[in-house]
Amino acid sequence: MDTSGLYRDITDSARSAPGWVQSAFEVWTEYGLLLFGLLFIAVWWRARTQAGPRAVALAVLAPLATAVAYVASEVVKSAVEEERPCRAVAGAAASLVACPAAGDWSFPSNHSAIAGAAAVALALAVRRLALLTVPLALLMAFSRVFVGVHYPHDVGVGLLLGGSLAALLVLALTGPISTITTAMRASGGRAAVWFTGPGPARQP
Repeated sequence: MDTSGLYRDITDSARSAPGWVQSAFEVWTEYGLLLFGLLFIAVWWRARTQAGPRAVALAVLAPLATAVAYVASEVVKSAVEEERPCRAVAGAAASLVACPAAGDWSFPSNHSAIAGAAAVALALAVRRLALLTVPLALLMAFSRVFVGVHYPHDVGVGLLLGGSLAALLVLALTGPISTITTAMRASGGRAAVWFTGPGPARQP
């Protein structure tokens, strides 16, 4: 697929955008994934202190599913070996951030795969979080094109790959992890109970 024309349009707009907009996108594309990490911790802490084994399982699976999505995107990236648009697209505006080194392939976008997986996994853990995580994932994907390091199709496929893998893994493993969580809570072990939380299962 060829999305170089759309890439040019977006990067041209990025270069003509106000400086504060450029800076905001540069910071977001670099550090935005950390916000998903904070959400992982918050959802896990809430589940271990207030919820049952299934909620804990969903909270634990969210970062695990995201990690699997990242590995999958790396495998695909190494197999496809698509050159970065900041080197390959003639006549495009210069990227706002440094173009990744040669051999750091473009398709699919790792950032988008991670964001898509995290958005879906967190939304499955706490449904109302979808109102936050989905827009954040879309913004992360768009930022990768805006700063000039990915084609639009890189980020679109990255989102789909990450989101679908996360959904499949969470649906497949929630039951088994819930069973393990229940057993860990029942064991009474200090470390086990600290990690899974006492939850309703330990309350009188």
